[in-house]
Amino acid sequence: MHIETVGHGPDLVLIHGWALHGGVFAPLVERLSDRFRLHLVDLPGHGYSRDPEDSLDLAATASAIAARTPPATWLGWSLGGLFALRAAATLPTVRGLVMVAATPRFVRAPDWPHAVDATVFSRFGEELAGDYAGTLDRFIALDTLGSEHGRAELKTLRALLHARGEPDPEALQAGLRLLDASDMRRALPRLAVPSLWLGGRRDRLVDPRGMAAAAALAPRSRFVELAGAAHAPFLGHAADVAAEIGAFADNIAP
Repeated sequence: MHIETVGHGPDLVLIHGWALHGGVFAPLVERLSDRFRLHLVDLPGHGYSRDPEDSLDLAATASAIAARTPPATWLGWSLGGLFALRAAATLPTVRGLVMVAATPRFVRAPDWPHAVDATVFSRFGEELAGDYAGTLDRFIALDTLGSEHGRAELKTLRALLHARGEPDPEALQAGLRLLDASDMRRALPRLAVPSLWLGGRRDRLVDPRGMAAAAALAPRSRFVELAGAAHAPFLGHAADVAAEIGAFADNIAP
């Protein structure tokens, strides 16, 4: 698994979302590398992580990342939030958790109304087989839809999408299945580490009300809604996101 390390200071592991790679965090690297040692993960089948023996299994991938990084705060964006939450709930080396546009359950349920319809990820999986490039482009367009800087953010994501090679179709399908089937709400009340939940008010994929509900289930948690931001707030609102991460890390005991 490819993990790039840059910067100096307390350790921070960053895990990207579906179909992208660690390079998507460049705006945060620019703002945080002078105060954190950043470990930028390429999930299996994404970016430079091309080992065919690595699968996008939730528990195995979280453990593999932990084995390759020092004790750290973990940040997960979108799909990456599932891996960060899994690690925070099960591994002793996680010191803090930052969830960016991510929740423990991405699909709607009778007791979880602020999420997407159950057909969303299965439909993307069906479309992926027939129109790989078009489906990826439609998905990343959802990442930026609604943002006050949406046009610039979409241009950035389109440039990044294949910058490290095309994501593996099997890994993409596995990621969609994780988004569709995962439900980690029961882990939240038992979290032993503090958590920060950053949501975009204009996010069309992860409703900030769902993030607020998730944060309310976890001890020592804080939810922040970023006005004007959509599903990738660290692109158009990088300074705000970096400031929140810095303030959160200042309150974590070494």
